[in-house]
Amino acid sequence: MQHKRPTLDDVALAAGVSRATVSRVVNGNARVAAAVREQVTRAVEQLGYRPDPTARALARGHGDVVELIVVDGQPTSFGTNPYYGRVVAGVVDGLRHTDAQMRVHVVGLGDAPRLLDRVAHTVSAGALLVNVPAGLAADFHAVCPRVVSMGRTAVPVPSVVPDNTRGAVEAVHLLHRNGRKRIAAVPGPAHINDAIDRRAGYLAAVRDLGLDPITGEDGEFTRHSGAETTRRLLQEHPDLDALFVACDLMASGALQALAAAGRRVPRDVAVVAFDDSLIAACTTPPLTSVRQPVEEMAAAATRALVAGEVGPGWHGTFPTTLTVRDSSG
Repeated sequence: MQHKRPTLDDVALAAGVSRATVSRVVNGNARVAAAVREQVTRAVEQLGYRPDPTARALARGHGDVVELIVVDGQPTSFGTNPYYGRVVAGVVDGLRHTDAQMRVHVVGLGDAPRLLDRVAHTVSAGALLVNVPAGLAADFHAVCPRVVSMGRTAVPVPSVVPDNTRGAVEAVHLLHRNGRKRIAAVPGPAHINDAIDRRAGYLAAVRDLGLDPITGEDGEFTRHSGAETTRRLLQEHPDLDALFVACDLMASGALQALAAAGRRVPRDVAVVAFDDSLIAACTTPPLTSVRQPVEEMAAAATRALVAGEVGPGWHGTFPTTLTVRDSSG
């Protein structure tokens, strides 16, 4: 990351006024006493503060901006992956009754460092990170502490997370109660902590139950990845009788692979997924899935950013619940 650029907070500290007062002066608001305006102007000049033109224009008419930053290997999936839609819905809910608004950035992993560096130096209300690798999230936080990650990431970065490990444990125990003994895992991306924690929960549960772990290779949160991993698992472990899949989108691909292999769900292979998105209710058969409260997490993070409540150690863990449908038997 580049050397830290002066922010509104820095100007406020130097001028001995609130951040809101600095924002009013910078944006030409007339409702500021002349002496205070001069004080802020002097601090701006001393620090070399330069407001972001886009953020400033938005702020003049609509208040501060929450930057939603999504890193995805296939940026076009932003319009097709229901998880992202749920995050957006949560941010919109968190912005209700405020003057702030949302700006969305969707970027591939290769272009993420440059985008994150630029946004970190121009943030107003704050930023919400989705699928941002831990190293990049830590760099962002070092420049701009007004940030929350959707999911566990680098230690200093504030976050909101579902109880991934417990949700995975409950999923495996449900499959075992339904008589399944050869339970395999279809894991998610190795660089995303939500997927790592779900895999850890699966491993803890099978060890607790005295079962042999069967894990596919780390994949992506996509239908194609779920299908490919399931096909390989069936080839290597033809006797498997259940799958725990890292997300609903992957599970939709797993169901297709099972059908192509002539395996009936749930009679031959039971399936439990994670997310409980719209996909879970629309597959054939409908998916049993661990529900993570995505909308509530995004809304809570957004409200905290707009209110200026996010600080060192800020963190929220949200409980998961198991929605049982036909796929688990």
